[in-house]
Amino acid sequence: KGADGKFLWPGYGENSRVLKWIVQRLEGEAEAVDTPIGRLPTKESLDLSGLNLADAALSTLLSVDAEVWAEEASLIPDAYRKFGDRLPKELWAQYEALNQRLGARAAAE
Repeated sequence: KGADGKFLWPGYGENSRVLKWIVQRLEGEAEAVDTPIGRLPTKESLDLSGLNLADAALSTLLSVDAEVWAEEASLIPDAYRKFGDRLPKELWAQYEALNQRLGARAAAE
């Protein structure tokens, strides 16, 4: 959401544009930038034709606020603990790696 509290992305129906980008990435036709949370589309690689999306809104949508993501990531351990020993250790490893990329301290398993 923007500073005015309104959603920046025009709506769920436009999510097909992101799916299009994913397919184009798989086919080696679209670019991405590495971020702490993974690869995100470049501004130029998303099909924005017909959208009235301000450049500032797009910049916000394609940015990663590490502090906000770290706060969200801090909710993961409680969910993981519900699975006990059944949870693959690789998921804990991914969680810890995410926190490292975000510069956050991971909660203990």
